[in-house]
This record gives sequence, C-alpha cells and structure tokens, in this order.
Amino acid sequence: MNAWIAIGLTAVGCYAVKLAGLLVPAGAMERPFVRRLAALLPVALLAALTAQQTFADGHALVLDARAAGLGAAAVVVLLRAPFLLVVGAAVVVTAGVRALGG
Repeated sequence: MNAWIAIGLTAVGCYAVKLAGLLVPAGAMERPFVRRLAALLPVALLAALTAQQTFADGHALVLDARAAGLGAAAVVVLLRAPFLLVVGAAVVVTAGVRALGG
C-alpha cells in the first residue's frame, strides 16, 4: 500500500471520529454516567499505554530500566511532588539504571 494512501485514510478516519463526536446530542453528554466515563477514559488509556510501553518489548514481558523509572515516578507521585519532578525522577532513575548496565 502506498504511504500516501495510508496517510489519507488515516486523516479521513480521524476526521470521521471527530465528526461523530460532534454529532452526539448535547443531552447525551449531560448524563452523569457519560460525564464520569468521559472523565475516566483518558486516565485509563494513558495507564494502559504506559504499562504497555514499560513492561513489553513486543514479544514478552520485560523488567528493565523503564520499570525502575516508573517505580521512581510512582514514589514521587505518592509524595505529591509537581509533575515536572515526577518526570525528572523517572528520567534520572531510568538513565542511572541504564548507565549501570541494567
């Protein structure tokens, strides 16, 4: 398949999804269940993507420097540090473990 065809189909698909969201009646978005779902869905998707990128290499479960960085970030989050410090701690710990050969 030509790359430009794939890009075009992706663009049309993204536009269709956006249009479908705009066509949802306003009354449907005011239901408490839909509001709660809309608030929690991005968090769940981000958590799933983080777990997949941290613990998988495409073929198997792995525990490497990325897992150590995620652990460090979790500790800093529990300490209620600002987001920039959370990211910084994850970067420093991941780089440190990789530098030590892990």
